[in-house]
Amino acid sequence: MKRVTLFRNGRIDLEGKVIAVPCDLNEVLSAAAETLGIDAKKLYSTTGGLIENTAVIRDGDTLIVSEGEPFLESCSKLQSCERDRLKYRPTSSADWIRLNVGGQCFTTTRSTLTRHDPKSMLACMFATDENAIWGNSVDDTGAYLIDRSPRYFEPILNYLRHGELILDPAVNPQGVLEEARFFGLQSLAEQLEIIVEDSRADRDVVCLGRRDVVAALIRTTTHTELRFQGINFTGADLSKLDLSFINFKYSILQGANLMQANLSCCIFERADLRGAKLDGANLLGVRMLCASLEGASLKGCNFEDPAGSRANMEGVNMKAVQMEGSQMFGINLRVANLRNANLQNCDLRGSVLAGADLEVSARLLQRRMVNGCKSNANKIKAVFPT
Repeated sequence: MKRVTLFRNGRIDLEGKVIAVPCDLNEVLSAAAETLGIDAKKLYSTTGGLIENTAVIRDGDTLIVSEGEPFLESCSKLQSCERDRLKYRPTSSADWIRLNVGGQCFTTTRSTLTRHDPKSMLACMFATDENAIWGNSVDDTGAYLIDRSPRYFEPILNYLRHGELILDPAVNPQGVLEEARFFGLQSLAEQLEIIVEDSRADRDVVCLGRRDVVAALIRTTTHTELRFQGINFTGADLSKLDLSFINFKYSILQGANLMQANLSCCIFERADLRGAKLDGANLLGVRMLCASLEGASLKGCNFEDPAGSRANMEGVNMKAVQMEGSQMFGINLRVANLRNANLQNCDLRGSVLAGADLEVSARLLQRRMVNGCKSNANKIKAVFPT
């Protein structure tokens, strides 16, 4: 449907009103009367020509509405404005078109905007001469004004030119996707949705490193709980950091370096610490229920808290763990798996080993202190044969 801008006869100083053009002239006059609040009886062009048929009205025309009086010459000032606007109107599919998108100008052809996706907004805007304006204003150079982001519009225009989606590394595909949806470019939007989903999946598996942890520690006050639940720290170097009271529940710390770190009162419940290095770390009051430390190194670790809090490592998997020389006074290792673990010179006084699997570990428990351990008698007899 065609759209026109209406002005009152002799009152071009007032703002014009845009209406959709009905098929019948009387309906146009009725719409003009309702819009301008006058008794509309005649329509004139900006040159003063009386309009008697809607067929001569073009989309984007400027019309003068009269209450029956003749055309006033003061309205002829609109003629020059109309002429300047039409001067920039494309006349064929090979015409060049200038677009002002968010303040940045782009030059392209009508065929580029219309051939790829005929149902898109851009194709509808520039498909025919009648729809070329499509309600869009032009700047003082004749470029069509489009209030969108030029940063995200550029890859869309390049896609329309050659049919290939190319994104610079600095361009966020999510922003381009929103623009593609706005312009109704369905085929492009489908490609971008796949890219956005893939980028989200990549972020999910990104491993955090030392710099990320230090930045979080700096931003967090000492009275605020810091949680790294379910975060991937595979291979991260977190050595010698004060990580006390942090929640690492369900986190992945495979092969991480936690040597000489302060891990007091940390929560490692069901965390994956396989192959991690915790030599010399402070583990006072640590909670490692059902965590996996298979193949990890905990040489010279300190679990003994003078304040009385005891580490809880119930159900932990510590197969083939190196714990030589660790202070494990009062530690809870109930139903823990300690197969082939090296416990040489460990201090296990007051430890709870009920139900723990100590198979083969007996040979490695030479020169240890196990006085006061609460253990299953049958298991101890099997592990330490007389």
